[in-house]
Amino acid sequence: MNYRVKELAGLAGVSVRTLHHYDAIGLLAPARRSPSGYRLYGPEDLLRLQQILFYRELEMPLEGIARELGRPDFDPEAALVAHRARLEEKLGRLRRLVATIDTTLARLGGGERELKPEELYEGFPKETAERWEREAAENWGDTDAYRESRKRVARMSKERWAEVKAEGGAVDEALADAMRRGVAPGSAEALVLVERKVAHLRNFYEPSPELVKGLGEMYVQHPEFRAHYEKQAPGLAEYLRDAMAAWAAGRA
Repeated sequence: MNYRVKELAGLAGVSVRTLHHYDAIGLLAPARRSPSGYRLYGPEDLLRLQQILFYRELEMPLEGIARELGRPDFDPEAALVAHRARLEEKLGRLRRLVATIDTTLARLGGGERELKPEELYEGFPKETAERWEREAAENWGDTDAYRESRKRVARMSKERWAEVKAEGGAVDEALADAMRRGVAPGSAEALVLVERKVAHLRNFYEPSPELVKGLGEMYVQHPEFRAHYEKQAPGLAEYLRDAMAAWAAGRA
């Protein structure tokens, strides 16, 4: 299917003037023109425009985009994987900014309130929640990550805490789905998902590569963590360990 410039502009959410400019500088020339001279954009043009818009979202100048797309070894699939990783990182930063705004608004409005322990572990048996609290304090109480995590969680509203928990569950489910589909734990797709998990961890503390690797190992070694992930998908604990270790190795 071919699209006229106005149709493509509406589809992509850009202006007709922008598409004319991309054509004028040779960044996105339409596949062909109609007998009456109208620009007609085909499927390949749509994919190229998508790449351009992703690069623009990452604030790359048009000259840089032209150089990137013009490389002989340019790989559209690899580029999309890279775009996704960068956007996940950007999304993590934006979420942290939103959390900071929420905290500041709560303080300015006099509505700051710490989450109660029962709200942190809502849905879990009381005995389990209390034991997890004791174990966390015993194992990591003297670490900066533990102290920072307690501080950040205490500042979350109940609504924000629910969002954070939901995002964590969604990330783990995406990794479980990748495992079921046979995606290798060290592959580009798996590493993008681990980057998303790391972005989620930043709600609590700044996760170093060593910490991420150690967390993955704990998922296998700790009986309850292992049982939790095995219940979600058999083999998931080991898959997470291997994927998180591969992510950490790439940043060592």
